[in-house]
Formats: sequence, C-alpha cells, structure tokens
Amino acid sequence: MARTPRETQEPETYAYEMLRDFGNKVAESYGLVFTLPDDLREIYTKFGIDLPRGNGDGTWRLPVPARFVIDRQGVVRAVDADADYTRRPEPADTVKILEPLRRA
Repeated sequence: MARTPRETQEPETYAYEMLRDFGNKVAESYGLVFTLPDDLREIYTKFGIDLPRGNGDGTWRLPVPARFVIDRQGVVRAVDADADYTRRPEPADTVKILEPLRRA
C-alpha cells in the first residue's frame, strides 16, 4: 500500500493522543468524508498530488476537517466539523479548550 511522505513520517511526541486515520476509515464511520469534485481533482493532479495513491485505496476522498476534544473520562468537551473544508478550527481555540483539561 503506497503512502505519502506525510503519512510515513514518524509523528512528533505530544502530551495527548492524536488519531492518524489512514484510509479515512474512522472519519467514514462518523460520516466525515467527502469526495473531491472533478475540478479539484484536476487542480490536485496539476500540483502533482496523487490522492488516490496517497490514500492507498484508489479514492479521491478526504476527511472533513474536524476537531474532537475528549477528556480522560471519555466526555466530549468540544466538537468542530465543517463540510466547507476551507474553514478549519483555529489551533489557538483548541489550546484554550485543552488548557483547563490539562489541570483536571
């Protein structure tokens, strides 16, 4: 199965768990996957991005950008998912949510 360099690099060590969802299996189970339209496929191809190869499953699918903050007791503290993939959660907003949980 082919992987992109981003997917094969060892992740940095973080003080929290982070999901790496190869093949979009988890995102798909939550209904958070979309297929790129033809016009975007052409743009990706022009930039040399082989998404089907990178996905390892031959698809032109990407996950909806989403953020889930779940505390140590399994309580969901924040969710942000937007079908408009150009709008993404601000990292600073995520840090504001995480800070109080760090002390808990």
